[in-house]
Amino acid sequence: MENQVFESSEERTFQYQSSLPSLPVPALDESLKKYLDAVKPFLNHKEYQRTEDIVKKFEHGIGKVLHHKLLERAKVKKNWLEEWWLNVAYLDARIPTQIYYNFGGPGPYLEHYWPPKEGTQIERGCIAIWHTLKYWELIRTEKVIVHRYGNMPLDMSQFRMIFCTCKIPGIPRDSLSNYFRTESEGECPSHLIVLCRGRVFAFDAVHEGHILSPPEIFRQLAYIQKRCHNEPDGPGLAALTSGERTQWAEIREYLTNLDPKNLSLLEKIQSSLFVISLDDSSPNGTPEDYTPITKLSLTGDPTIRWGDKSYNCIIFSNGTFGSNCDTFVADLSPCKRLLGQDLTLI
Repeated sequence: MENQVFESSEERTFQYQSSLPSLPVPALDESLKKYLDAVKPFLNHKEYQRTEDIVKKFEHGIGKVLHHKLLERAKVKKNWLEEWWLNVAYLDARIPTQIYYNFGGPGPYLEHYWPPKEGTQIERGCIAIWHTLKYWELIRTEKVIVHRYGNMPLDMSQFRMIFCTCKIPGIPRDSLSNYFRTESEGECPSHLIVLCRGRVFAFDAVHEGHILSPPEIFRQLAYIQKRCHNEPDGPGLAALTSGERTQWAEIREYLTNLDPKNLSLLEKIQSSLFVISLDDSSPNGTPEDYTPITKLSLTGDPTIRWGDKSYNCIIFSNGTFGSNCDTFVADLSPCKRLLGQDLTLI
């Protein structure tokens, strides 16, 4: 399978989506055989025989009815499993998903070129952010090469979920909001969210049709860092995303009912390209041991992790990097636009 990223002038990233084959429903007897093969090592002879009898009864009884229902569902849905899997595996969960579901770790962590060094957080961060923005631009202009298995194009829809995507807490089920659009589809949010010392800032990553340069991004981050270091810490609203889901949903509803401005600010966070976390921690990761970075990426300061976002880019104070991502992935005047906008909920 090819997983390299190139610019392609011959085909667009999502051009085969409508022509991809539907997810097939596996034959009932094949599924039951796989089930028996899977449980056999864990059962003695008598238990296995009893399990076989149960499986045969299922195959010729309710199993046949359920299999027919799956076949009927597959006739009207490209992927008969996707909705169920998303809901049951992710959106129905009530436990803190940032802790139990999210994944994260080091990266980009180039030890030989960028060893840990205090004072390089902003300098290195602006370069890493610029490269990430260039990747967003490739996806938005559909220049990421279509992945294939042999000559068969694979589903590229998950690439739409990397940027401008956020999980919204709900009762009894969360929901997903994806604001990403390709160029041919129309306007796409282009702002970034920066979390620093419990405060939330936003700035646009595109100016007059062009992605900000690393020095321009540096100016944004330096301005935000200076403000946060010279002023009191913020309320740490982001920590709510690490809590129990129903409780977070109730608090979110309370905030939006408190003042309409709060809903607008929350939607600005939700629709952002991704979140940048300026972290004061200094993990001493090495090529042999990524444990400190991984630990802080997954369980670090919750006031600077928006756990519901598809991607949190974590920049530590010693110039090393981490990431924290929600699992459902696998998105003024010129002088004011060049300064981070402080987002304060009432």
